[in-house]
Amino acid sequence: MDLLDHLRARRSSLSLTLEEPGPSAPQLADMLTIAARVPDHGKLEPWRFELWEPEARKRMHGELVALIDSKAEDAAKLRGGTDKLLHAPSLVAVISQARAHEKIPEWEQTLSAGAVCLNLLHAANAQGFEAQWLTAWYIYDERAASVLSLEDGERIAGLIHIGSTSVAKTERPRPALDTIFSIREA
Repeated sequence: MDLLDHLRARRSSLSLTLEEPGPSAPQLADMLTIAARVPDHGKLEPWRFELWEPEARKRMHGELVALIDSKAEDAAKLRGGTDKLLHAPSLVAVISQARAHEKIPEWEQTLSAGAVCLNLLHAANAQGFEAQWLTAWYIYDERAASVLSLEDGERIAGLIHIGSTSVAKTERPRPALDTIFSIREA
């Protein structure tokens, strides 16, 4: 598949369908090197990567489940989002480190972290793997920051689940170009 065909048809596989094999250490290193090739005004590298190994994910899962109030109306939904930590062979956390800077707005730094997430999806697909970019309730819950071992000012831009699947991807509705594009004239 050439690059344009890939971009026209790009679709994530569901993390719950991802299984072995996952990427080898050299394949993952290559993916991360590719992912880091994004616009980064000021060369600040306002993001970093963490590979969450299966044992670490099991520990985090248990601690996060303990934070869910079992009486909460959405407890089952929160639990389902937390369970997604356990499925894919590889899970990379892209951690945004946007900081105050005299020339580079934090917003641009945050956008750079988002570009890293998308590049990582493309790099995984280019190596023959499937991937999904997810977030979950615990990304935004202050109580979970210590479980995720985030430093002060860090936020998770995305959890990139990587593996293989035999489950066919399904297309979802995409916006019609005329609903999202306009021309501004003088």
